[in-house]
Amino acid sequence: MKDHTTNVVEVGPEDLQGYGQIFCPNPKMPLWSNHPRVFLGFSHGDQVKCPYCSTVYKLKDGAKASHGH
Repeated sequence: MKDHTTNVVEVGPEDLQGYGQIFCPNPKMPLWSNHPRVFLGFSHGDQVKCPYCSTVYKLKDGAKASHGH
C-alpha cells in the first residue's frame, strides 16, 4: 500500500503576498518538484491546498490573511 503523505507548510504574516495570498511552489521546494506557479488565497478558512502537488498551506496561530476590499 502506498503512503500518501501530505506536506503541510505553516504560513506566517511575513510569507503572505498581496491580498493575503501565497504561491506554490514555494521557494523552499526542490527544483525537481516544480509545477506552474499558482496563487492561493485564504478566503475560505485558515488553510488552502495546492491543486498541483496537494501541499497544504496553513496559517500559523494568530496569523490573519487580508482579503482586500
